[in-house]
Amino acid sequence: MSPVEEALSRAHRAEWARLVAVLTRRFGDLDIAEEAAAEAFATAVERWAADGVPPNPGAWLTTTAVRKAIDRLRRESKREDKHREALSMHDEQEPVGAIDDERLRLLFTCCHPALAMEARVALTLRMVGGLTVPEIASAFLARESAMGKRITRAKNKIKAARIPYRVPSAEDLPRRVSGVLAVLFLVFNEGYLATGPGTDPVRQELTAEAIRLTRLVRGLLPDDGEVAGLLALMLLTEARRAARVSDSGELITLHEQDRGAWDADLIAEGHRLVRERLAAGAAPGRYQILAAINAVHTSARDARDTDWSQVVALYDQLVRLDPSPIVALNRAIAVAEIDGPEVALAAVDRLALSGYHAFHATRADLLRRLGRVPESRSAYGRAIELAGNTAEIAYLTRRRDQLE
Repeated sequence: MSPVEEALSRAHRAEWARLVAVLTRRFGDLDIAEEAAAEAFATAVERWAADGVPPNPGAWLTTTAVRKAIDRLRRESKREDKHREALSMHDEQEPVGAIDDERLRLLFTCCHPALAMEARVALTLRMVGGLTVPEIASAFLARESAMGKRITRAKNKIKAARIPYRVPSAEDLPRRVSGVLAVLFLVFNEGYLATGPGTDPVRQELTAEAIRLTRLVRGLLPDDGEVAGLLALMLLTEARRAARVSDSGELITLHEQDRGAWDADLIAEGHRLVRERLAAGAAPGRYQILAAINAVHTSARDARDTDWSQVVALYDQLVRLDPSPIVALNRAIAVAEIDGPEVALAAVDRLALSGYHAFHATRADLLRRLGRVPESRSAYGRAIELAGNTAEIAYLTRRRDQLE
């Protein structure tokens, strides 16, 4: 990667959400904001290659994007009011890096209850998380074309319904937060197991942004158990990041990770949040249970010391709240550690997840443990075809090639 390409990549990671947030506030239109931001980056590809990377890439992108938005409004003769408003704002100085609240406003705008839940999640992954449509489609196990249409419809609904660009009032916050948490969870997951072609297997900028925004939401709702649970889940997962990919770029499973490389401070903070929620005595929600499962894993000094019976019991609670096939798949993985691979495989084979790579990877491992080598090889092959993460593909390929 050339120095210019590297600078562009860094700028996109750092500036996309900020840029979209600034443009949305100025022009009141998500479509204009996204298009102008994308055009600014496209212009940077040409200009920075010819003129060099500017001293302040964020300010350069902001100025360019504002000009692109104004040019578009000038071309739309029916939008004279927005044209005049844009021109009056053009000379304002935007303090780069001083707009954390802008991104929070954008997050809540995209997660407005007037939108269907799936539309909220998809739109926010695009506008706040900066994920591409293929990455979002992968997160939803959906077709790329359908996901693009879903995002477009969501933006049109915000425009037509005149949904305000703001953090909701204190009374409205609790009913708005579930969609926000779902989005932040998926942004974090895309960073922790990146599916985009040509991206790093772990995208720290996405995990860091998801954690940062979750901390901000926790500041707004300090007594919300699910906000605390999601933050704990993220911290306990992020704590393992340094041990998750080998120097050769291959995924390292939880069983094989060097636990001495885990971040002790993040684990301590995550455990503290889990204990606080247990002490509260309230019935836990989905994120709190997932955080508790991760607390069990990160409490074991060695993989062999993991309390699998407690993990299965927690998954039993989670299945009652979220009876999805993916939760059932993860429960089966834990069941294999107690009742053996044959019992787990029977549970896995009942799941309708043929398009999900982890389903086939799980079957491949269980079949391998049962000595059913040809079936295991076939399942590994299907998992490799469906997986989008380069580190995971390297791991699955090695495991398949090791089969006798």
